[in-house]
Amino acid sequence: MQDPRHIHIKDFSYNLPDERIAKHPLEKRDEAKLLLYNQEGIGEDVFRNLTNYLQPGQLIVFNNTKVIYARLHFRKATGALIEVFCLEPHTPSDYQVNFSTTRRVTWTCLIGNMKKWKEGRLEQEIKVGDKLLTLTAERGGVSGTGFEVTFDWNDDTVAFSEILDAIGELPIPPYLNRDTEQRDLEEYQTVYSKIKGSVAAPTAGLHFTDELLSQLDAHGIERDEITLHVGAGTFKPVKSEEIEGHTMHSEWIAVARTSIEKLIAHGGQCIAVGTTSVRTLESLYYIGVILQQNPNATEEELRVPQWMPYEYAVQTAEPLTTLQALQNILDYLERNNLPTLHTSTQIMIAPSYEYHVVRTMITNFHQPQSTLLLLVSAFVKGDWQRIYNYALEHDFRFLSYGDGCLLNF
Repeated sequence: MQDPRHIHIKDFSYNLPDERIAKHPLEKRDEAKLLLYNQEGIGEDVFRNLTNYLQPGQLIVFNNTKVIYARLHFRKATGALIEVFCLEPHTPSDYQVNFSTTRRVTWTCLIGNMKKWKEGRLEQEIKVGDKLLTLTAERGGVSGTGFEVTFDWNDDTVAFSEILDAIGELPIPPYLNRDTEQRDLEEYQTVYSKIKGSVAAPTAGLHFTDELLSQLDAHGIERDEITLHVGAGTFKPVKSEEIEGHTMHSEWIAVARTSIEKLIAHGGQCIAVGTTSVRTLESLYYIGVILQQNPNATEEELRVPQWMPYEYAVQTAEPLTTLQALQNILDYLERNNLPTLHTSTQIMIAPSYEYHVVRTMITNFHQPQSTLLLLVSAFVKGDWQRIYNYALEHDFRFLSYGDGCLLNF
């Protein structure tokens, strides 16, 4: 595997007219177009016919994360409007514990109109159900890609998740260039979303309906779910000339022991719905590598660093097989009596990357010069331009609310 750090991001550019960006989804999710790609060529169909292109007995994996109402707005006494965009929990750091905490939590946040809020506490009266309470926000120091913000409220019976649901705004992608609308509250969630934590939807999954999921079951395709909480970094453009200068965002993942068992039963191979599922599944291989070297690794030590795949390839003459890596994870979970693997990943998947788990990918069309386009290019062995040219020439709709594609290894 070659080290991709000197890849020039300008080589992954294409002309995307604004009118090709889907500003809203189709009325029926599964009527989106579906581009079909394999070594034999390119074709197209509609998404509701997906099962025609999958084989009974295959395993398909979805990301069941749910988008939270992450944008909070405060108005200072001066009239200045401050936006606080909750990125990830800081204290408590566990998502579910943080959401259920009352009285006080701290999050890593982005701050809009930051020059107007250099110090002091922001305060507003809010209504949660039939309860009226005071919510305050106090800005702390730098934390990762944002600032620590501590939220306090004067009610022991109200959890932070209830506050977000009551006054937060669902964050839609910035490239839609519009405000969040009422319809987005339903349309910007997958029908199988369950675990709160993302600030962006795993958008390849937006094409699935309950009827299509039932078709998968009837077709003999086994379904499974993992969790990766999508961070705002997914929209972060690559600004450096070479990708070596780009820092990947770290994202929290959770994979059940039963999911590892299913992957092993399917020979360590699966269909991944969306790039977030891809990043999680491919990270499993490198978590297995870490456990090979350190069987007693902590949750923090299981985090997959950005460049690990390429460094491991250089350092290792006989790399682990996928099944060996997955078995290491299963052994670790059983040894520690853990039902679920919790850690995070910063993995960079770029051309020359060798896929270990994902053999078929369902995804949308991504922004020019993005890390997601690099991931797709790695999967199709550099043939991304032919795919995207076809999509542009055949009226496909692009980005989060756009059409999808089925990519085969």
